[in-house]
Amino acid sequence: MDDQRSASEESPRVRGLLYLWRGYSSSVAPERVLLTRPVLQAALGISHGILLAEGGLVFSFGELPWKQDLKTPPTDPLLESALSGRGVVSVAAGSFHCGAVTQDGTLYMWGENSSGQCGLLESGLVSDPRPVNLVDSDTLPPQVTRVLEVACGEHHTLALSAQHEVWAWGSGCQLGLVTSVFPVRRPQKVEHLAGRHVLQVACGGFHSLALVKHVSPQDSTWQADTGKCGECNQQLLSMFDKEDHVIINNSHYCPLGVELVNTRPGPWSGQASRCPLSQAVSPSLYPDELKDYLKRRSRHTRSLMEHPYNTQAGDLLASVDRGSGDPIMLINQVSGPCLDCSLSEPDLSVDTQVQLGEDSVSSLASSLSVSLPESFTDTLGVDCSFATMEGAACAAPYQVNSAEDTGSTSSLCESSKSEGCVPGPRANHTGSVTASREGKEEACRFESKHMKASSSLTGFLLDEVMMAGRRHSLPPLPSHVSEPYFFLPASSALPSRRTTDIRPPTMTRKKEEVAESLPSLNTEVWTWGRGQEGQLGHGDQLPRLQPLCIKTLNGEEVVKVAAGTHHSLAVTAQCQVITQHSQAMSEGLRVWDVAAGQDHSVFLADGDCCQPILCYSGQQVSTFSLAPLGQYSSPGSSRSMGYISSVCGGGGSCLALADHNVMGFISGLHELAAADRKFYCRLRDIQKRVSLSTVLGKTSSLLFQSLADSHNRLCHLMGQHSVSMTAFLHGGRDVKSLVILKQASTFLDTYKEECFGKKLEVLRHLSECSADKVSLGDLLVLLFYMPLQHLHVYNRLLLKLATCFDVSTVEYQKLQEGCSRYEALSVSLGRRQKEAESTNQFWKTNSGKTIDVLRRPQRRLVCESSDKSLTLQNAGRFSVNWFVLFNDLLVHAQFSSHHVYPLVTLWVEPITEEASSNLYGIKVTTPEESFTLLASSPQEKARWLRAMNQAVEAVLMGEDSGAGVPADSRTASYVFSKDLLLKDASYSGRWLSGKPHGKGTMKWPDGRTYTGTFKHGLKDGYGDYFMPNKTLNKCDRYQGHWKEGKMQGFGKYKYATGEVYEGSFHENMRQGHGMLSSGKLIGPSSSVFIGQWLQDKKTGYGVFDNMTRGEKYMGLWLEDQRHGNGVLVTQTGLYYEGAFSNNKMMGTGFLMSEDDTTFQGEFSDDWTPNGKGTLSMPHGDVIEGLFTGEWTSGLNITGTYRKPDLYDADRKERTQPGRLSVPPEMKWRAVFSECWSRLGCEAPGLPCERRKAWENIAVTLTSGRRDSPKVLSRSQTRMLEKLELIPQHCGPVTARSYDLVRRYLAKACETPLHPLGWLVETLVTAYRMTYVGVGSTRRLRQQAVDEIKSFINRIFQLVRFLFPDMPEEGGFIIADPTSCVSSSWVVCSSTLLLPVLLPRLYPPLFSLYSLDKEREDSLYWNCVLRLNKQPDLTLLENLGVLPSTKDACWASAVETLQLISTKFTPSDKLQVIRQTFEELTQEVQALFHKNIMWSMDDLFPLFLYVVLRARIKKLGSEVSLIDDLMDPSLQHGELGLMFTTLKACYFQIQQESP
Repeated sequence: MDDQRSASEESPRVRGLLYLWRGYSSSVAPERVLLTRPVLQAALGISHGILLAEGGLVFSFGELPWKQDLKTPPTDPLLESALSGRGVVSVAAGSFHCGAVTQDGTLYMWGENSSGQCGLLESGLVSDPRPVNLVDSDTLPPQVTRVLEVACGEHHTLALSAQHEVWAWGSGCQLGLVTSVFPVRRPQKVEHLAGRHVLQVACGGFHSLALVKHVSPQDSTWQADTGKCGECNQQLLSMFDKEDHVIINNSHYCPLGVELVNTRPGPWSGQASRCPLSQAVSPSLYPDELKDYLKRRSRHTRSLMEHPYNTQAGDLLASVDRGSGDPIMLINQVSGPCLDCSLSEPDLSVDTQVQLGEDSVSSLASSLSVSLPESFTDTLGVDCSFATMEGAACAAPYQVNSAEDTGSTSSLCESSKSEGCVPGPRANHTGSVTASREGKEEACRFESKHMKASSSLTGFLLDEVMMAGRRHSLPPLPSHVSEPYFFLPASSALPSRRTTDIRPPTMTRKKEEVAESLPSLNTEVWTWGRGQEGQLGHGDQLPRLQPLCIKTLNGEEVVKVAAGTHHSLAVTAQCQVITQHSQAMSEGLRVWDVAAGQDHSVFLADGDCCQPILCYSGQQVSTFSLAPLGQYSSPGSSRSMGYISSVCGGGGSCLALADHNVMGFISGLHELAAADRKFYCRLRDIQKRVSLSTVLGKTSSLLFQSLADSHNRLCHLMGQHSVSMTAFLHGGRDVKSLVILKQASTFLDTYKEECFGKKLEVLRHLSECSADKVSLGDLLVLLFYMPLQHLHVYNRLLLKLATCFDVSTVEYQKLQEGCSRYEALSVSLGRRQKEAESTNQFWKTNSGKTIDVLRRPQRRLVCESSDKSLTLQNAGRFSVNWFVLFNDLLVHAQFSSHHVYPLVTLWVEPITEEASSNLYGIKVTTPEESFTLLASSPQEKARWLRAMNQAVEAVLMGEDSGAGVPADSRTASYVFSKDLLLKDASYSGRWLSGKPHGKGTMKWPDGRTYTGTFKHGLKDGYGDYFMPNKTLNKCDRYQGHWKEGKMQGFGKYKYATGEVYEGSFHENMRQGHGMLSSGKLIGPSSSVFIGQWLQDKKTGYGVFDNMTRGEKYMGLWLEDQRHGNGVLVTQTGLYYEGAFSNNKMMGTGFLMSEDDTTFQGEFSDDWTPNGKGTLSMPHGDVIEGLFTGEWTSGLNITGTYRKPDLYDADRKERTQPGRLSVPPEMKWRAVFSECWSRLGCEAPGLPCERRKAWENIAVTLTSGRRDSPKVLSRSQTRMLEKLELIPQHCGPVTARSYDLVRRYLAKACETPLHPLGWLVETLVTAYRMTYVGVGSTRRLRQQAVDEIKSFINRIFQLVRFLFPDMPEEGGFIIADPTSCVSSSWVVCSSTLLLPVLLPRLYPPLFSLYSLDKEREDSLYWNCVLRLNKQPDLTLLENLGVLPSTKDACWASAVETLQLISTKFTPSDKLQVIRQTFEELTQEVQALFHKNIMWSMDDLFPLFLYVVLRARIKKLGSEVSLIDDLMDPSLQHGELGLMFTTLKACYFQIQQESP
C-alpha cells in the first residue's frame, strides 16, 4: 500500500504517552502529562518525579526543593540541562533525591544529601546532577566501576555495577554495609553479596531488595581450606568434651560481612551443609539414626518445655507434634518479649511429660518451622543456623553465640536503636570472634547479644538442620565426616571457608542454559534493612543488617522485585505477585509489571483482549484487594490510555507509560507477549501435574517423568521468553532483536523435541504400565498437542507484525522468514500428528502375529491396500496380496506369511501405459528381486506412487526434505538372503537402482570382507579384500583395482603363506608387469621376481633374484621356467649369458669366471658345457674343441691349443659379455605396455588416440586424488591440479614452449598417479632390482648403460606422442622470437629425459662403473697421492706450467672441479668442467691484465695441475659415465674439447712414472 509506513516511524504523539494520577477512588481519572518527546522511563518520589525522554533527555516535575532558584514548583516538566548530551539510559527517584545512569555507565545524583544518599561529601541540597564514582579498591590500581542500574530509597541509594555487584551509600541498616559510622557518603560495595550475580536492586523507605541469579554448585569456583576466618582470623570451629563424645561447635560469627562456606566440592555437593555434623545425619539418608538420636535427646526437650520462659515455645512444639499446619501461622503464635536463652546447665536436667514419638520425629524432619532457644540447639550438638535445601521454605537463619560475647554497646548500637534495627545474622559462620580492628569488637559483642535475644523468635526447619542444604546462590560444602553420626571423633576433619575471590583461572564456567539473550529464571530474593512491617519477607518483624535470602521464594522464578515505603513485592515468571508474607495476591490475573508507592501498589496485567489492564491495591479500598481500574472509574478509562507498557509508583501517586496502536504493531507485540505468558502458565501447570502425578504408580511415574524432561526444557524456554518479551515491551522494540527470531533454531529444535522427540519406546511401556491405572489421555494431549497449537500463534502474530512494515525493509524480511520457519514446523508436526493417529487406529483395527511383529513405537502407517487398490502382477487367482506401506517398510502379506522390504533399499518407478498394455503398473526394485504392482485406477497408481516415493525420500533425507522424488543413488545397509553368491552377506554403502554402486563394505559370514568401490553390484574400482585361509589360520589380502567383480589392474596381494605380489592383474590372475617376493630378505627361502606375467605364470622378460642360492637371472621366461636368452650371475663371480630351455642352460652360451677365463660354446645343463666350444685364457691362450663335464668340477677337452694371435682383432670382441643377452629393447616391454594402456591406447603411438590419452590422464589424476587412501598435502594437491592442464603452444616448438614441456615432464615424472610418473617409478624399481646385490658386477656395466638408453628412447616416444610438435631426435628447436638469443639447438632425448631419470638410477649405475674401472682408478689414485706430495711450485715446474703463471693461485678452479662428483647427469658434469676452465682463464687474465688465447701446450699442464690438486678419487668412472651418456651433438664442440682435455689428463696421470 502506498500509505503504508514502518512502525519505527511512528509519531511521538502516539508512543511514550505519560499518564499520572493519585490514589484511587471512583472519581479518579488519570491525567496525561504532555511532553514534546516520547517518554521512555519514569520514576516517582514522595512529591516529585523524573522522566527519561527520547534522545536521553531528563525532565523533573513536582516539588523540587533542591532547585533553590525555583520559588514555586514548576507547572511543566523541567529539563535537567546538565544531563543533556550525556546519553542517559535509566533514571531513578528516591523520596527526595534522584539518580540517572548514562550509556557509558556513569552515575549522576542530585537532590537531598543530608544522609549522604547522593554519594557526595558535602551535605545539604544538590541542585544539579553531579557524577558519582564507584571506585573499586580491590583492584590495583583502583578503578572506577561502570553502573548498570540505580535504585533510590528515603535515606539511601543502591547501584548495580557492570560486574553485577551491589554498591550502597547513605544512612541506615538498609545499606547492608559493615560500618559503625553514618552517613556513608562514598559508595561502598556490599561485601555480603560479593561473588553473586545480582540482576536487580530495589529500595524501599528503610529496606532494600536484590534479585540474585542462582549459581548451581557445578558452576561455582573453589579455593583451598584455611581453617580460619579470613576477616577476623579466628578459628571457624571450637570443640569441647561432653560425656564420652567430642562436640564440635561452629557458632563462629564474623561481623565483617563475609559469609563462610567451604571451598571444595565434596560428595554431598548437591545438598551441602555448613556443618559436618548436620551433614552426617541427613534424614533422607539415615532416618533410623535420626529417630534414635532424637529419642536419646528427649529429656533435654522436656526440660526445655518445662522452663518457665519457654511455655509458649513448648505449647508451640506440642502443637506441631499434633500435626499443626502453616509455618507462618506458627511463627505468629509466638508473641510477647524475646525469650531469654541463657539457661544454665542444671536446668536442662528437669524432666517433663513431653515425648517425641516416631510420628512427631517424622513431622519434625519434614515440615517443622518453630522458634527454639539456644539451649535446645546446644543439646543437639549443632547451632540453629542453617542453609536451605533445594525447594524448601524456611525462616531466617540466625546464629547463637555464647553468653560471654555480650558486652557494652557502641555507636552502632545507638544508631541501630534509633533506626529500629537489630544486627542481622551471618548464616553459616563458625567459631568464636576476636575483632581485628578498632570498633569491630564492640560491634561483634553487640550483635552477639541481640542474636541471642532474637534467636527465640526465629523459626527453623529441623530437617534442614539435618540436611544442612545451603542457600542456592552459594556453592555447597563437602562432607568431612567419616561416620554418619552426630558426634565425631576428635580427629575428624574440619570444614573451611570460601574466600571472596570467585573467579580463579583454574576453573571454567559452564554454558548458559539456552542463550545469553534469554533471562535467567533460577533466581533468589535477598532483603535487608528494617523489618517491623514484615517487609523483609522472612516471616518475622526483625531487622537485618546484612542481606539475607528469602528461602520461601527459592524456586518461585522471581523475575522482578519492587519496594514501597513499608512493603515489598515480587513478580514471578508465572505472572503471580508475591507479597512480603509470601502470599500470592494476583490469583486469576497474569500480572507482568508492578510498582510500589508509599501506601499502595499498582499492577499491570493481561486483560481479556491483548490490551493490558491496570490494577490498584492500597488503603483507599479494602486492604490488599485487587480490582481493575476501569471497574470503579468511568468506563474505558484505563483502555483510553492505550496500550500500557509499564507502571510506576511513588509517594501517593501512580504513573503509567502507554502507546497508541498504529497499524496493529503495538497490539501485535502485546498480543505476542500475552500469548507467551499464558502459554507458559499453562505449561507450568502441566509441569506441576506431571511432577505430582502419583496416581500412575512408581514404575509409570518414572516412565512418565522421562517423557516430561523435554517438556520441562520447553517450559523453561517459554518462561525465559515470556520474561524477555516483557523487557522487550519496556525497551526499544526493535523487531530484529526478538528472541524468537534471533534464536529461532533453539525454539524450533525445542518444539520438535517436545512434540515428537520423545522416546517412543518409553511411551509404549508407559501405556502398558498404566493400563489399569488412571488414563493418561488428558496429560498426554496437553503434553504433545498444546505446543503444536502455540506454533500457530507464532505464525499468525509474526505475520501480523510483518504487515506493519514495508516489504523492502529488513524488519519485514526477518519477520517473514521467521513466520515461514514456524509455519513449516507447524505443518510438519501437524502431519506427523495425523500419521500417529491413523497408525494408532491401524494397530487397533488389525491384530495377529504378523501385525504384532511389525508393531514398533516409531513406525507410522502411510497407506495400505485392504480395499484391493493394489495387487501383484501375475498373482494366482485365489492368492491374497495385502500391501502395507509404513514410514520405513513396505510389507507384502500373503496368507500367514509376509515379506518385508526396507524403504531405504526400495526403488519405485512408474511403468508407462505403452509398456504395460494399459495396465496401471508400478515397478518395485529391491536388492534381490523386482516385481510389478498393479493399481486399480490411474488415481490409485498416482497415490501409491507418490506415497512410496515420499516415504522413501523421508527415510533417506529426513522429514520435509523435498518434492518426493528420491534419488536413485543413496547410502544404505542391507543383508542379502536370497542371492546364492551373497547369501547372508551384509552390505553397507552406496546404492544405485537396487545394486551396490559406489563406495561400500561387503561382509560375508565366512569372514571375507571387501571395502571399496562397487559398480552395478560388482566390485569395480579400488578396493581392499580380505579372504581367510583356514589352513594357515591367516588371511589373504588384496589391495588394488577391480573390474566387473574380478581383480584387474594394478594391485597388491599379500598371501597367507607370506608371499607378496605387487603388480598387474587380469581376471583374478597375475598378468602384466609385477613383482613377487617370497620369504624375508635374509630368510632360508627368500627370493624376488620382477618381470612379466601371463595367466598367473612368469612369461616374458624378468629378473629372478634367488637369495638362497646367491644367483640372479635376467632373461626370458615361459610358464614359470627360464626359457630363451638370459644372463645368470652368482656371488662367486661366475657369469653366464646365452640360451636357456626348460629352466636349464641349454644351447649356445657364454661363460666367464672371476679371472676373466671365458668359454663360448654348447651347454646341456647348468654350468655344464657339452659340445663344441672355445676356452679363452686371461693371457690370451685359446683351446678349441669338444668339451664335456661341469665347469666347477673339471672339464674333459678334446681339441686344439693355440697361442694368441697378435693380428686377431676379433678376439677381444668375442670375449666381451652382452652379445647373447636379451636386447635392451625387449626388456620391460610389459611396463611400457601398461603405460600405454593407462593412457587408453590400444597400440603405441596412434595419433587418433592422443586426445583420449589426455582425458585419461585427467581422469586418473582426479580419481587418484579423490580415492587416495592417504591424505594429500596442499602442495601435492596443487601439483595434481596443474598436471591436469595440457601445456598449450601454437606452431613449431620454440625455446619457451620447450621449457614448458620440460617442466611438465619433470612434475609428471615425480607424481606416481600420472602415467609417466608411474612408468618412471616402475622402471627405477626394476633397474635397481636388476643391478643391486648379486647383479652389481662389472660384467653388466654395458648392459646397464644400454638399458638406460633404451628407457630414454621409449619414454621419448611417449613424449612425442603426447606433444606431437616436439621435433624428432636430432631435430632443431628455433629460438624464441622475443629472446635475444638467435641461435637454435638440436633436440636430444637424453638432454630432455636424463635429468628426470638418471638421479634415481645413479647409485647402482655408478657402482657398476666403479667396479668396471676399479683397476684403472686404483692406478690413477696412487699416482695422484704420490704427485700431491710435491709443493705447488715444484709440481707446477715438473708439469711444465709457464713460469709467468707459477705465482697464481688456482684454488677456485680446484674447488669448482671437485663439484663434478656431486652432479648426476653428463650435461651437469660437463658444465662443471666448463666452469673450471673459465676459472683458469679469469686467473690468467687477472695475472696478465689482458685477454689471452689459450693454446693446448699452455692449457694442458695447468689443467693437469688442477686435476691433481682436485683429488677426485673415481675420476675414471666419472669420465667413462660422461663418455657413454653425453649428448652426441656435443662431442665435437667446445664442451667436447674440454672433456677430451679431462680424459687426456686422466690417462696422463696414469702414465706418470714414479
